[in-house]
Amino acid sequence: MKESGRSIYGNPLPPSSLRSAERLFRRYAKRFHFDPSWRPRLAWETPSGPAELFGIRMIEQAVESGTGREPVPTTLEPSRDLVIGTIRMGFGHYRMAIAIASAAHHAGMRPWWLDFLAFPGSAASSTISHLEHLYALGSRMSQRSKLFNRYAWERITSDVPHRLSYVPRDDAICRLFVPLPSALPGGAAFAATHPWTARAAIEAGANAVVNVVPDNYPMAFHVVEGALHAIQTPSAYFGYRALKDMGPYHEEPIPMPDDAISFTGHFVDHEIVENVDADCERRLRRLRDRRPRRLLLTIGGSGAQVARFIAIIRASRPSVEAGELSVLVNMGDLRERWKELQALLQAENFRYHLHSEWKDTSAFARETLDGDAVGIHVFLHDSVFPAVYTTNVLLRCADIMVTKPSELSFYPVPKLFIQRVGRHEMWGAIRGAEIGDGTLERRSSGGALQSLRLFLSDDDLLTLYSRSIVKNKSIGIYDGAYNVVKLAKERALAAAR
Repeated sequence: MKESGRSIYGNPLPPSSLRSAERLFRRYAKRFHFDPSWRPRLAWETPSGPAELFGIRMIEQAVESGTGREPVPTTLEPSRDLVIGTIRMGFGHYRMAIAIASAAHHAGMRPWWLDFLAFPGSAASSTISHLEHLYALGSRMSQRSKLFNRYAWERITSDVPHRLSYVPRDDAICRLFVPLPSALPGGAAFAATHPWTARAAIEAGANAVVNVVPDNYPMAFHVVEGALHAIQTPSAYFGYRALKDMGPYHEEPIPMPDDAISFTGHFVDHEIVENVDADCERRLRRLRDRRPRRLLLTIGGSGAQVARFIAIIRASRPSVEAGELSVLVNMGDLRERWKELQALLQAENFRYHLHSEWKDTSAFARETLDGDAVGIHVFLHDSVFPAVYTTNVLLRCADIMVTKPSELSFYPVPKLFIQRVGRHEMWGAIRGAEIGDGTLERRSSGGALQSLRLFLSDDDLLTLYSRSIVKNKSIGIYDGAYNVVKLAKERALAAAR
């Protein structure tokens, strides 16, 4: 890597962490049959569904002819093409990738989508699947065991990856991923919505990488020397610029140089940003007209919030049956978690509508913008892209979104934040509360239900949040995706000269 295995931005790495990282690499390389000389042949297609909206070209491994896929060209154009490298690790990194693709399409560019999990049998996909399974398991356990959450998961998601000495571990893992970006044609910028994809791209020789950094809590896990770091908030900008608390204990690190970092704003899709004023006016008009309120429950990629959803739906039953509230539940692609919720709905005789086709989902969202939503609607899709994007289309017609303080913390919709899944998420709720588009984190069920009653019985919070969202939009807080695309294009053009 750019730190030559010894330092990051001039900060020495302890030899013990380098030795440990090398042992990890050898273990995973053997387990997942890593072949450093292997390069996949690449093809692309635009699948049906929401990816069509942005002209996304999904890059996959080429197979036999006759499948309708086109070969990836030998060169890409820096002024026209943008490769988006992403993985599923929860839904947040995928959500940022969709926002970047939306902004790129709006700018007249062609987004090329490189999902590192889309190469079955490769060491990259096998490693990521293994680690994603562990992440999802830990997330769910953290919601079921207070002891595990307090003494293990909170530390794993904040303290452990916070210091620069942790980075060699991820560098080692990313060496297994390098064959994928190495097979890409040259010429285009690379927007990475997970640091592993940024590290792999740089190791493969890419010189126009924008590292799209999630959350509002600076961690060395997201530091990738050689990339331009796109940061959503001023506080996170300072944390990364200073590499705050990332050096050895009781030592201040050498800061990140100013040309390695850019404050961009929140990463939000073009079609959401463009319609902020109209959507907030719809919310305020529904308040004035005393129309039923719309509650959106959206699950994270690990499915850790099912128990909270059950409590909220139970508490909301009188309002739903009185026609005062409609509940929209996006279960993503988590069929097993849906079975848990479905068992409750059926056992307690809840009536609900299930939407599992993208055409049905998009039609419902479109009609509900100005129409009425009645009862409980559940959304479940088989693949991850529509599973994630369903929340994006539903939040425009929702009055309140209930979510953990994940990447959805940065979206322009009134939010009720329930318990985080990892300490790294807590600062997302703080950001939302400070800019006036979300509550503080309500970690207990009682606190979440008390806040929900306020949203449903009174008008002041929804009015405050809707007006704050309009103000935030006017000063560019939600323009991060546009700015990432601009920065990526500039870096690609500069590298081409």
